[in-house]
Amino acid sequence: MTISRLPRDQRPISERFRILALQWADADNAAHMMDEMKTAVLAQRKNKLIEADPKLSEAKAERLVRASPDWEKYIKEMCGNRSRANVMRQELKYLEMRHREWISADANARKELAL
Repeated sequence: MTISRLPRDQRPISERFRILALQWADADNAAHMMDEMKTAVLAQRKNKLIEADPKLSEAKAERLVRASPDWEKYIKEMCGNRSRANVMRQELKYLEMRHREWISADANARKELAL
């Protein structure tokens, strides 16, 4: 979901921020975990190929893993998780800006009432 398609939400900005921040933390964690585990997953898949064919070289096993549809799926999922986390981070910044705008408008309204 992009910022321009956000539905009008009547909850306080602080509550919307809190919920979105938790969602962002989960999305960021998913992306981070897949990125950190990439080397281990690659090694596990290479080992499985080498166990099945002990004559297979390390380099060929790696090439086969990296060329596989499963590896492509893993990388796409990892990038998708990162993309979702990045969109959520931008939505959090948007909420912060909306809050600052609200504070400014409220202060201006109070100043006008005082005049």
